[in-house]
Amino acid sequence: MSNRSPHRSLDLGQLRTFLAIYRTGSLTSGARLAGLSQPAATVQLRALEEQIGRRLFERLPRGVAPTPVADDLANRLAGPMDALAEIAAGDVAGPTGPEPPVHLGGPAEILATIVLPVLAPLVQEGVRLRITTGLADELLTGLRSGKYDLVLSTIRPRGRTLLAEPLLDEEFVLVAAPGWAERIDGGLLAEDGPAALAGVPLITYAEDLPILRRYWRHVFGVRLVADPAIVVPDLRGVRSAVAAGAGASVLPRYLCAAELAAGTLVALLEPEDPPINTAYLAQRAGAQVLPHVIRVREHLREAARRY
Repeated sequence: MSNRSPHRSLDLGQLRTFLAIYRTGSLTSGARLAGLSQPAATVQLRALEEQIGRRLFERLPRGVAPTPVADDLANRLAGPMDALAEIAAGDVAGPTGPEPPVHLGGPAEILATIVLPVLAPLVQEGVRLRITTGLADELLTGLRSGKYDLVLSTIRPRGRTLLAEPLLDEEFVLVAAPGWAERIDGGLLAEDGPAALAGVPLITYAEDLPILRRYWRHVFGVRLVADPAIVVPDLRGVRSAVAAGAGASVLPRYLCAAELAAGTLVALLEPEDPPINTAYLAQRAGAQVLPHVIRVREHLREAARRY
């Protein structure tokens, strides 16, 4: 690769394409974000690498990985380029105008049960929120492309394009309505295995019983093989079905704490080492961080410390 010419300015179009590839981790997705064909984006990227005299990405079987040079360039570019894009789109008011809304993504249950009550006081301070629910992979892809400011993810984000910090731990509880608990009648012990649950219908949010399979493996040390009785793609729906007596399920403790306290749900087992899952708060590396995004982030951190 040739040395960089000290007298030639870098091309803004090439820089924009580079940032799109950096944020999405893919030539194909980056080209789409930049409004280019993949061959055109590849030409622009190669021209930029030729100009600066350094390789920016390592090609992988799926996607690309940024080099340290790319990390440094993205950190310097992100704020100014985002600001230019907002001005060009007419999204930014003058210095006295309101800040744009904070775009936050995450699982519907955590957002509805924990996050929105925590962030509600910020509305009185002029913070506006736009909430999107969905699966972690889809939300993290949107975060990389600039669609969101912050994402709560129940899987750990990978790659250097995102910054992520552990926010809170979900503890999972095996629960049923009191009627089912009485039928089991104390016969469920971790060391004895889940035989006592053989006739209990299982309620889940996905056909492959992901949370239940994890609980069975972690607590009972066996592989769960079963057909769910009810599949509803929202853990709040799972909670309602279980409380109504439809069967048993595994839920995050935060989602069923009130029902456990009221006795409408019963914990069938309280293992010494319950399975947990960590939720992460993620944002783009090098992104321009507006004051209201910082307020939301700090409010979530403070609430997580009390949680």
